[in-house]
This record gives sequence, structure tokens and C-alpha cells, in this order.
Amino acid sequence: QVQLVESGGGLVQPGGSLRLSCAASGRISVFNAMGWYRQAPGKQRELVARIVSGGSTNYADSVKGRFTISRDNAKNTAYLQMNSLKPEDTATYYCNAQKVYLTMGTENFWGQGTQVTVSS
Repeated sequence: QVQLVESGGGLVQPGGSLRLSCAASGRISVFNAMGWYRQAPGKQRELVARIVSGGSTNYADSVKGRFTISRDNAKNTAYLQMNSLKPEDTATYYCNAQKVYLTMGTENFWGQGTQVTVSS
């Protein structure tokens, strides 16, 4: 019953900005970690950014200094602020959420994806 819904993708010119949102719904309260992945045609899906419930973050080298991930734990919502966008950022962006249970292991949830296209 847990669902993740992304929004905020679109077409922007190089150097522009976009802000992606990922809203979670379901019986869960707070995810242990949330992140953003992206996949371009013919390429592997890669981790773009990740944030844990305590606020620690990590980023792919290609987006460091340009992208910022944040979350609102009360809303179970994650955001990805993307600045100084480049054509190579063009991809489908997927939200990921992880829930760790002491007795039941780890669950991963995925959104349907939102398209980001950077082109002049």
C-alpha cells in the first residue's frame, strides 16, 4: 500500500533549475532513507542523491555542488533541488525509499519516475 509519487520534471535549458518532489503515502511513518536515482536510455540506473532520516546526505560526483536533496520527515516527502543543469542530466528520475525493520529486514519502494530533459 506504500506508494511514491514524483513530480516536478520538465524541459529546461542548460543552466536552468528544477525542483523534484517525492510524496509518500501509506501506513509507514518515516523512511530510514530516501533517495533519487536516474536512468538515461541505454545506460544503467545510478544513484544521484540519498538522505537518511537523521539528515546525512551523499551525492554522485557528477552532481555535487549543483544538486541538493532534502526531506520533510513529518510528510515523508523528499525533494531534489537541481541547479546549473547540464544536457547530461537528462534522464528519468526515480524516487526511492527504504524502510528497515529490526525483525523483517529491509523494504525498498520506487516511484514511477519523472522525466527531466535539459536542452537548448
